[in-house]
Amino acid sequence: MACVATTLLLVLAVFGGGGDTAPDSAPVRFGLFTDLHAHDLDSPLEGKWMTHTAERLGAFCDAMNAQRVDFAIQLGDFINGWVVLGTDPGDPSRIPEVLAWADGLYAAFRGPRYHVLGNHDVYNLDKATLRKILGIERTYYSFDVRGVHFVVLDVQYAEDGTDLARTYTGVAGFVPPAELEWLREDLAASDHATIVFVHQMLDAYVEAWGRPLVANQPEVQAVLSADGDVAAVFQGHDHTFRRTEVDGIEYITFKALVDQGTLPSWAVVTVDPLARTVTVDGAGEQPSFAFTYEENP
Repeated sequence: MACVATTLLLVLAVFGGGGDTAPDSAPVRFGLFTDLHAHDLDSPLEGKWMTHTAERLGAFCDAMNAQRVDFAIQLGDFINGWVVLGTDPGDPSRIPEVLAWADGLYAAFRGPRYHVLGNHDVYNLDKATLRKILGIERTYYSFDVRGVHFVVLDVQYAEDGTDLARTYTGVAGFVPPAELEWLREDLAASDHATIVFVHQMLDAYVEAWGRPLVANQPEVQAVLSADGDVAAVFQGHDHTFRRTEVDGIEYITFKALVDQGTLPSWAVVTVDPLARTVTVDGAGEQPSFAFTYEENP
């Protein structure tokens, strides 16, 4: 697919990823973290250790370099945005500089690195600015590594399909028709085992709202289930670990990297397409576990 090739070329050119020298049959290993909330202030009310950004992200990058994983990905809320509850957040114009600083820290990982957009990422920025600072061409895309297909979704849209931008209330999320159609076509074009990355959870129902967290969650789940190759959906946003299963697909929410009073939390994930296994080796507060997935007949 043209979009896959474009994304891979972009990642290698911008992020300096080395060539894939592992045998074609080797399992794919990657590092994952979520909810960094990079900032130069801490919130007295939210329990986020945002001024520990350099320490925590540096520890992740050092660990991933030492383990020589194939790539790294963050699942959104990479930056906190301007609002810091309980204190004066200062001048909002510095937020792009904070984002660029955090991405410079992430660049310490010596390999391909990927971004998922979270709701906090668009609190003070629009997607054009995010793409420019992060050096990414698209906010939803896919790529392949040694027989495993990976899909990155962008759910930072209002329910009329317009981009969320510069909003403190953009939490719910929505997958617009154009992205949903792209997802159908992308999944249909691959027969590899597939892992989907997203920020807001695709298996959560908010009782207070009377609807799912991602407004058109049933439609998105139906597309993923119908494909037959999707093994798991990896999610952030909630800061707590959770596993559910829908139509044989594991929906896994990972522990946040930012939370005060916790060890820095991340995971190294190994996908073995020959054994049809996914193994999550957690660090800090992130539990470790493993599961198998079915082969699409």
